[in-house]
Formats: sequence, structure tokens, C-alpha cells
Amino acid sequence: MLTKEEHIKYWVETAKRDWQAIQKMYKSKVYLHALFFAHLVLEKLCKAHWVKDNVSNTPPKIHNLITLVDKTKLKLSEEDRNFLFNMNQFQLEGRYPDYKDEIFKKYKSLQTKKILDKVDILRKCLLKNL
Repeated sequence: MLTKEEHIKYWVETAKRDWQAIQKMYKSKVYLHALFFAHLVLEKLCKAHWVKDNVSNTPPKIHNLITLVDKTKLKLSEEDRNFLFNMNQFQLEGRYPDYKDEIFKKYKSLQTKKILDKVDILRKCLLKNL
């Protein structure tokens, strides 16, 4: 049976690998998938915090970043909460293919870069507070 620390390490390590994949996707101009993975990175780090702040080592099988954060001791600014709320749209892409055409048209290099820069800041903040 894994310890709480091992569960947290699992979420952190998989988020790290996903972050590395994002860099490759962005460089290859695969923006939509980079944004989907960006959501995954934030989700996994929120789940690491969930494990840290709750008795159970198994976070809920949900993808909503706000719901996850609300079940932790994290105190995020309203700006960061709004950003997480907006990031939730990208988790839909991988689950509902008809939704991706709408997002694909909207997010190109510059828009994606701005979002990934903000994800990186939040990612580092989440890691620092674990």
C-alpha cells in the first residue's frame, strides 16, 4: 500500500511528464492537445494537494479544477480561480470531439503561449505549496 507521500509523488511526477509533453506539442504546433494536457497538469497538481489535505489518498474522479481546489486548503486569488475556471473548457476537448472544432479555430500560437505561460506560473506555485 502506498503512503500519502507516494501518492502525492505520483501526481507530481505524472504532471511533470505531461508538462514536458506540452513543450513538444507546442513546438510541433499541436495547440489544442497542448491545452488539454495543460489542464491535465493543473488537475494532477490539484489532486496532489487534495491527497495532502484530505484523509484519503484517492482523490475524486473529477476534472473540474475549481471543485478540486475547493476540497483543499489552497487559498488562490480570484484571478487564479477565474483562470482555473476558464481552463476547465480544455478538458472537454479530449472527452467530447464535437467540441474541439470550436476551440481549434480559436486557439493558435499566440493565444496558446499566453495560456501556457500562466499555467507555468500556477504550476510552479502549486508545486511550491505542496
